[in-house]
Amino acid sequence: MILPIYVYGSQVLRAKAAEVNPAEEENLKGFVEDLIETMHHADGCGLAAPQVGVSKRIAVVDGNELRDRYPELEGFHREMINPVIVEASEETSSYEEGCLSIPGVDAEIVRPKKIKVRYLDADLKETEEEFDNFASRMVQHELDHLDGVVFTDRATPIRKKMIAGKLMSITKGKVRASYRVKSDR
Repeated sequence: MILPIYVYGSQVLRAKAAEVNPAEEENLKGFVEDLIETMHHADGCGLAAPQVGVSKRIAVVDGNELRDRYPELEGFHREMINPVIVEASEETSSYEEGCLSIPGVDAEIVRPKKIKVRYLDADLKETEEEFDNFASRMVQHELDHLDGVVFTDRATPIRKKMIAGKLMSITKGKVRASYRVKSDR
């Protein structure tokens, strides 16, 4: 099922998401499938549960559509429950990021080039995995959502000033997207 994506200004995007207890989740697999379907429908490469109004520590990433530009993302697809970054490199990289919850806004963001993440996969198997380059960036972007952080929070002060008007417009409901959006304000 395709879900609406909550936009900038929504309180759910600023809350720290709750850990998932798989034993208490009735339809965890179905919800993860809905996240994936919603992400693909919106032409995204990642989506976190808070972005669809669910404050739980679940995120999905899929780099397959980016494989022409980043061949290493061929087959890169992860479903992460309760992910935690356990290690991050001191080496960083910079890239112009965007977000389905902040349509029409982008900013150059510096992030660690490599990370190690511990999470439960879709089969609830504990996994620890290293990600680097663009895969690392995708995962970090989505995991930020689980902590109430959006990518614009990591922008330089001058860029924040430059996009402030656009962010205010989105908060006021003046937003255009090719997918269904929603606000909890």
